[in-house]
Amino acid sequence: MAWVLKMDEVIESGLVHDFDASLSGIGQELGAGAYSMSDVLALPIFKQEDSSLPQENETKHPPFQYVMCAATSPAVKLYDETLTYLNQGQSYEIRMLDNRKAGDIPEINGKLVKSIIRVVFHDRRLQYTEHQQLEGWKWNRPGDRLLDLDIPMSVGVIDIKTNPSQLNAVEFLWDPTKCTSAFIQVHCISTEFTPRKHGGEKGVPFRIQVDTFKQTENGEYTDHLHSASCQIKVFKPKGADRKQKTDREKMEKRTAHEKEKYQPSYDTTVLTECSPWPDTPTTFVNNSPTPAPTFTSAQHNTYSVPDSNSSSPNHQGDGTSQGSGDQLHPSATIQETQQWLLKHRFSTYTRLFSNFSGADLLKLTREDLVQICGPADGIRLYNALKSRSVRPRLTIYVCQEPLQSIQLEGQDAGNGDSSNGAIYVYHAIYLEEMAASEVTRKLALAFNIPLHQINQVYRQGPTGIHILVSDQMVQNFQDESCFLFTTIKAENGEGFHIILK
Repeated sequence: MAWVLKMDEVIESGLVHDFDASLSGIGQELGAGAYSMSDVLALPIFKQEDSSLPQENETKHPPFQYVMCAATSPAVKLYDETLTYLNQGQSYEIRMLDNRKAGDIPEINGKLVKSIIRVVFHDRRLQYTEHQQLEGWKWNRPGDRLLDLDIPMSVGVIDIKTNPSQLNAVEFLWDPTKCTSAFIQVHCISTEFTPRKHGGEKGVPFRIQVDTFKQTENGEYTDHLHSASCQIKVFKPKGADRKQKTDREKMEKRTAHEKEKYQPSYDTTVLTECSPWPDTPTTFVNNSPTPAPTFTSAQHNTYSVPDSNSSSPNHQGDGTSQGSGDQLHPSATIQETQQWLLKHRFSTYTRLFSNFSGADLLKLTREDLVQICGPADGIRLYNALKSRSVRPRLTIYVCQEPLQSIQLEGQDAGNGDSSNGAIYVYHAIYLEEMAASEVTRKLALAFNIPLHQINQVYRQGPTGIHILVSDQMVQNFQDESCFLFTTIKAENGEGFHIILK
């Protein structure tokens, strides 16, 4: 096929004026006679594939189409890929459209498919160092994600999941036969990944990629169906609008001949087909309201709150402290440290501390944690590591007066003992709210009294009068005051009153 190569050389060199003559000579060599220009163009010799293969437009019919509701830039050359400008943190709609012909992929009829949306680097150089780039971004922006799904705005998406170790991806299920729109928010900006940051640098482009999978026989969504992506640049809020306006004004100043070299700006961005993203996601955390997370039972722990029988944040009804499960010990292994972070709502930092044992984490100072995790999470993590509970606003000590000693006189409650040698054991009551209702509730918890049976709480005043305990009275209690209390039946016979002495 030397003549085909010669034809390519003729066309590439632009020697159109000698084309007919050259072609005639080639034809004579092959004994096929002379060919005109129009005859040659009708032959499939310019196609790289064999002419016996089906035409591309006959086989390439994507099952899905994804359209992002954001205008493309007008300053893009005619045959270049489109470029779309986005504002940081702004929600943009991606319409998930069923593009199948009748009879295409019948196995997904009436079933859900899974799509994974990613923001990735466009430049190959940055793709090779993606992990290092994202780790550096995570270090500078602790607790943030590169990509989020605006759940309240989205329509038709089900079982939304994110992976704490993949900050640039979200996944969800959707029904191709129903109207589906996913609203995404990109939180990284293009200039954050430029080598030098002196101002005025040209930001790096990203790609928004959507990979869609169908369910396999074992129930997992791993059978690839379709992938598409588009090129974007992300600016600080309102920066994309300014950039779009600047490009439009530049194009208006060009001549009509120059404008022909550029493609027009479209109101929406159609994602073009591409290869599936190589990384297969592993463990995702569920963000939807109903389905359970995919963590194992050992990891799926919620943040501990005071037990219903507890009278304080860190005290049980009998005055004992919480279990040691809330305390991270220096001897904790790396795996135990990871579980402790998950249990205390620090899942965002599990990958950052993936090689830290309990001793390693406990060695970090408050300043270290603030620098690594930011002020809010850094202080919260420091307090959790040091087991710092919320200090109660008021502490009082209360003892139920023994029945046999109620009639005795001359007791000295302040000394904690009586004339007959009885020992008074007091319970510590920790008040987080300076209110009478809080006193009533904590007394009921500490002494196992049904709360609904307590009608009123009184304080014994001068000459034995009973003073109703109000919010104002509680606010004037001295910290660490001691009280004895007795119970008397209510006048109506239903319930009883508590009298503090």
